[in-house]
Amino acid sequence: MDVNDFILELLRALTTLELVGPVDLSTDGPVAQGHIYVRADFFVRFYFNQITQTVAFALIKENRRVWGIDRDSRRDWHLHPVGNPGNHIVIAPLSVTDIVAQLRDVLVTLVDSESSNR
Repeated sequence: MDVNDFILELLRALTTLELVGPVDLSTDGPVAQGHIYVRADFFVRFYFNQITQTVAFALIKENRRVWGIDRDSRRDWHLHPVGNPGNHIVIAPLSVTDIVAQLRDVLVTLVDSESSNR
């Protein structure tokens, strides 16, 4: 995958989410990175490197990662689960669309649990 394919797939996938706001995206040669804003205390930090094929998505709440999916050369594909985001669970390779679908499920679960706790 190259940077352009990553960006196109990401933006298409994000159109399926109701819970997201502005997207801040920048590129520098083979790297794309940015933020997907959900609300004041929630955002997703994403990173893609075309050369290393590194992919990183981290859902941040109150300046702490609460969930994420990454692919790097050291650990390959892995999940940082809600409830224990420091953990690394090996997973099968995912497309950007699949990652955004999992993000949607996590956001719905977290927002619903917050609403029921009020």
